[in-house]
Amino acid sequence: MDSEEMKRRTKQFAINVGVLTQGLPESQINRAYSNQIIRSSSSVGANYRASRRAKSNADFINKLKIVEEELDESLFFLELLAFFNQPQKDDIGVLYSEGETLLKIIVASIVSSRK
Repeated sequence: MDSEEMKRRTKQFAINVGVLTQGLPESQINRAYSNQIIRSSSSVGANYRASRRAKSNADFINKLKIVEEELDESLFFLELLAFFNQPQKDDIGVLYSEGETLLKIIVASIVSSRK
């Protein structure tokens, strides 16, 4: 997968998370977790784009590590949202699967960049 495809997928991940959170029922928990996941999922795309402008291999790896952390955080909040929103569990599961796939790609990129 090339960098343009990853840029598209990380942006779409953030958009899909935003759409999901807009459709959740109003509650204190959904509001709090939605705020967190909106930040972390959008940070995935923003930091991936920043990694493409890295000044060195070490800078590239550092930026990808941020993407890795933000994806992991997004997955955590998707798990929490799925627990508290059982009717939306299938939709959340689709996003979770995409997040896991993106995380695997990023981890593989970090590993290969360290060689």
